[in-house]
Amino acid sequence: MKWKGRDQSGNVEDRRGMSPRMAMGGGGGLIVLVILIVGRLLNLNPAVVQQVANVAQQAQQRAQPEQVGDGINDEQREFVAVVLHDTETVWTKLFDEQVSGGSYVPPKLVMFNEAVNSGCGQATADVGPFYCPADQKVYLDPAFFADLARRHKSPGDFAQAYVIAHEVAHHVQNLLGLNRQANAARQSGNEREANQMSVRLELQADFLAGVWAHYAHKEFDIMEAGDMEEAIQAANQIGDDTLQREATGRVRPERFTHGTSEQRARWFKRGLTSGNLEDCEQLFKVAYERL
Repeated sequence: MKWKGRDQSGNVEDRRGMSPRMAMGGGGGLIVLVILIVGRLLNLNPAVVQQVANVAQQAQQRAQPEQVGDGINDEQREFVAVVLHDTETVWTKLFDEQVSGGSYVPPKLVMFNEAVNSGCGQATADVGPFYCPADQKVYLDPAFFADLARRHKSPGDFAQAYVIAHEVAHHVQNLLGLNRQANAARQSGNEREANQMSVRLELQADFLAGVWAHYAHKEFDIMEAGDMEEAIQAANQIGDDTLQREATGRVRPERFTHGTSEQRARWFKRGLTSGNLEDCEQLFKVAYERL
């Protein structure tokens, strides 16, 4: 992939190097909790107690040291910033041309090590890269890329770019309201329906990542020989069936939440080859068995 020396996004928030305690929010949350408990025990005015808690939380946030990763200009940050810039360029243009009444608002991308505090709660690197709709940020521990190459047998910079584009695609879904059906299914309490809707949402994100690659290559001529194969290999290696087989030796389709290896690779390739944004709606129209 051709990425070195190219324009970078300014929406990268680098928290690498922060201690796990700092990354997970430090002691500020505990202070606020104590204030709320004491206020309830003393039967104080809840509005006043909440105001005091808010002031304490703001003071704690101001007391936090500068994020350790800021100012680190290494190759990992450069790569992430270049790919994020490409997603911003592509999706801004597609929203302007194909989305009626909407404009693209890019997400922030948070780089972290080991653990992080997000708008969706605290998380460790074990969960892998993720998008949080509550704060509209993508979270990424770059160590995942080494795991992608070693454990999932998917090396290469374009495989890494696919991972970033997939998470940004969840942001696109959020802006377009494409995740509403999946959210409703999760809230219904029906695990089978929720899992199936999650599969549709993840395959749609794979498709949208392919759409990004299609237009990014047109715009910047980024792809080199073997790049498409790298991304398809990555999509193939992180399918539910492959991961379940590696972890337990058996496959349980009723537990799928992201789709099979074949499905993920196929929908990414479909978006990459067609670049047709409207096709993403098919993921919620066809029968689940035909995905």
